[in-house]
Amino acid sequence: MPSYAYLKKKFVPLEEAKIGVMTNFAHYGTGVFEGIRGNWNKDRKQLYIFRLKEHYDRLMSGCRVLNIDLPYTVDDLCKLTVKLVAKSQLKEDVYIRPVAYKSSEAMGVRLHNLENDFFAFVFPWGRYLDTDRARCSVSSWRFPTEVPRAKLTGLYVTNALAKSEAVGNGFDEAIMLTPGGYVAEGSGENLFLVIGDKLVTPPASDGILIGITRDAIMKLAKNELGIETVERHVNRLELYNADEIFMTGTAAHVTPISEIDRRKVADGEIGKVTAKLQKLYHDVILCKNKKYSDWCTPVYTK
Repeated sequence: MPSYAYLKKKFVPLEEAKIGVMTNFAHYGTGVFEGIRGNWNKDRKQLYIFRLKEHYDRLMSGCRVLNIDLPYTVDDLCKLTVKLVAKSQLKEDVYIRPVAYKSSEAMGVRLHNLENDFFAFVFPWGRYLDTDRARCSVSSWRFPTEVPRAKLTGLYVTNALAKSEAVGNGFDEAIMLTPGGYVAEGSGENLFLVIGDKLVTPPASDGILIGITRDAIMKLAKNELGIETVERHVNRLELYNADEIFMTGTAAHVTPISEIDRRKVADGEIGKVTAKLQKLYHDVILCKNKKYSDWCTPVYTK
């Protein structure tokens, strides 16, 4: 079954979606992207897109940073995305990648006097981290904080360096530090520590991406488990002494961390709080929890 893309205001098979080699954003990182999950509920035979509007709200915020003016509203983009996914007729977990970008085929470092455009595509994608418990290492690559932490394409090269360093050293994922030495996030995930009866996560002021899954987990922890989240600086040593640690992200969902720098996190097993949040989140993204059904956008009409 083919995957599709929306490019230059048309739906086309994914393999036919091409842009020119001189496109500005390909050279200078002048694009804003999102990662959006569609989760297949096999019992209902329905694909649910998770927190679709929130993703496009964040994309629009990134567009303002890069002076990208799109001829679409958030509602327009949501409808386009549902139509794109429905056209692909996929009946499995999918990943949706929308990108707003400087589309002029023009060289030169700038944001002005360039055209803007939007494309999106969908494809089947299972687990981002193909493990039940991730082994992580603290990266030698420091987290950049000079630019606002939107999902700007040019910002992710440091994350890519950190990820490949970790994998090359035998780990599943990297944990990046801020220039000041505080814990920031994974190469593509937010980070939570369970310390005593609270969740602890780095604050926005440390330049982290304000993750949509991060926000969902904080709400679920408070509403369903009565667990508060403290947003504060996290020291590296706390990674070695936390009761539990897990990562969150649209691609990674809720992924437990069993080891950091070859030191076990607690006993190296999935912690009780992490397991509860995994189960809660899984039910929510499949629209099995009615309290959070407004977070899920169904794709297929019945």
